Amino acid sequence: MQARVTVIFETGAPIELQLDGAEVLSFEAARRWLDEQFVRLECEPLRGSGKVLLADKLIQVAAGAGSAGFADAAWALDYARAAAGALSKALIKIDVPRQAVSY
Repeated sequence: MQARVTVIFETGAPIELQLDGAEVLSFEAARRWLDEQFVRLECEPLRGSGKVLLADKLIQVAAGAGSAGFADAAWALDYARAAAGALSKALIKIDVPRQAVSY
C-alpha cells in the first residue's frame, strides 16, 4: 500500500510525507512506535477519561514533536510509517490546530 501523510501545523506549509508499500509498519509495530513516542514526548491525553485513541496519539505526537521534529527526516518517515500502519489508509491528514485526523 502506498500512502501519503500530510501534517498541518498552525504556521508554515503542510508537511507532505510519501511512502511506498514496503515502508508501512504493521498495525502492532505502528501502535508500539506511537506509544513510545507518546511517552517520550510527554504527551497528555486529550480526553478527561484518560482514554487515548489512535487518532489522539497521532495528533499529540505530532504536536509534541512540532514542525521542528518533522525537520528530522528519519523521525518524520517513522511517523508517516506508523500513521499509515495504524490507520491502514492511503491518504491521511493530521490537522494539529483543529485536533483532527481525516482519511
